[in-house]
Amino acid sequence: MPDKTNCLSILQLSDLHILAVPEDTMLGINTEHYFHACLKQAFAKKQRFDLIMLTGDLAQEPCLASYRRILSRLEAYQTPCICLPGNHDDYQLMQQVFNTGHINCQKQVLLGGWQLISLNSQIPGKPGGRLSTEELGFLELSLKEHTDRHALIASHHHCLETKSSWMDTMIIENSDELWAIVKRYPQAKAITTGHIHQVMDIQNANVRVLGAPSTCFQFAPGSSEFMVTDTAPGYRLIDLHEDGRIESEVIRLDEPLTGLQDHAHGY
Repeated sequence: MPDKTNCLSILQLSDLHILAVPEDTMLGINTEHYFHACLKQAFAKKQRFDLIMLTGDLAQEPCLASYRRILSRLEAYQTPCICLPGNHDDYQLMQQVFNTGHINCQKQVLLGGWQLISLNSQIPGKPGGRLSTEELGFLELSLKEHTDRHALIASHHHCLETKSSWMDTMIIENSDELWAIVKRYPQAKAITTGHIHQVMDIQNANVRVLGAPSTCFQFAPGSSEFMVTDTAPGYRLIDLHEDGRIESEVIRLDEPLTGLQDHAHGY
């Protein structure tokens, strides 16, 4: 077994879609129940993480109540956490609520021999993604200033096609600009995203590109139109080694997804 003594352990949770009221359901399921279940299982099986990363769509109905309940649940685990906005989120409200020493929307985190760079790919009011000039400039500056650290980059929207044509209409529309920067800095080891509600693990330009499942419902891979599946909710584990190696796997909940209304259209 690989020696993990000197590696950083990250728990990635994505696409929680928390509703305004805890008992409410979306596509027939209680999204809050499965978010809690994913957190509980992850910590029960591993005990400790160096960082939790929430990669967007924390709320389906962004309001103080939904974000405060997420914050309260995270605080119970006493683990640093960074939060990225997704297309369903209210980023200003997120920054207001997730504003503690441990749980926040910090865009750059330095840990050991690594830096974690969080990018906002949100286009307010639209489902698709784009990286603004400011976000791209922040990425390049972060990489330029820390050439001695390996880098993990995170965004909500995906930067490589999923082969689900309806989903790929929402890819980061200027992902070529993202890749132009990343390719200039060999210390950039991986990009991890949310949004796709399915698993991705692809090597592109010597960079590992990861996609996380949702903590609630999943999208059917390879579909030409919106389609959900009752595949169990899950989360991604990422281990970052001092030498730049990355180990990562997706873990599914032990309990099945129940009540999904797979005939629903859109989300």
